[in-house]
Amino acid sequence: MNYWLMKSEPDVFGIDHLKAMPGKTEHWDGVRNYQARNMMRDQMKKGDLVFFYHSNCELPGIVGIAKVVKEGYPDHTAFNPETKYYDPKSDPENPRWYMVDVKFQRKLKRTISLAELKEAPELEDCPLVRKGNRLSIMPINKQQWDYILGLE
Repeated sequence: MNYWLMKSEPDVFGIDHLKAMPGKTEHWDGVRNYQARNMMRDQMKKGDLVFFYHSNCELPGIVGIAKVVKEGYPDHTAFNPETKYYDPKSDPENPRWYMVDVKFQRKLKRTISLAELKEAPELEDCPLVRKGNRLSIMPINKQQWDYILGLE
C-alpha cells in the first residue's frame, strides 16, 4: 500500500464536499502538473490511503483521510471546452491528463496545521514541508503517515 497527500482548496472542493458526494466518492480532476499526473497515472493504486489537505485557506492543513478506489484514467475535463480544465492539446485517443477516484474515509479529530507539521523534525524529509514544493499530490511514506496520525 502507498500513502499520499492531496491538496485542495476547501471553498472549491473540501473534505465536506467529498463526504457529501454520492457514495462519498469523486474523481480527482483538474491536475495540470506532469509530475502529479504521473503519480496518479502510474503509482496510485486502489486501496492506497490519502491525507486530504486544505490549502490556500485561513488554516492550511490535513483535515481528513480518503482512499483511492479507482486507479488512474484519462481526465475527461481536459476534453471539454466548457470546463475550466480544458486542454486543447489533450485528446481522448492520446490523453495528456489523468485522474483517480477517491472515497471519503473520515475527518480527522482536528486540523493538523502546516505550521505544526513544519515544526516536526520527524517530517523534515516530507515533501509537504520542503521549501519550494508546490505539488498538489505527493507521496507520504509509512513512517510519516504514522507520525502525522499520531498528532491527531
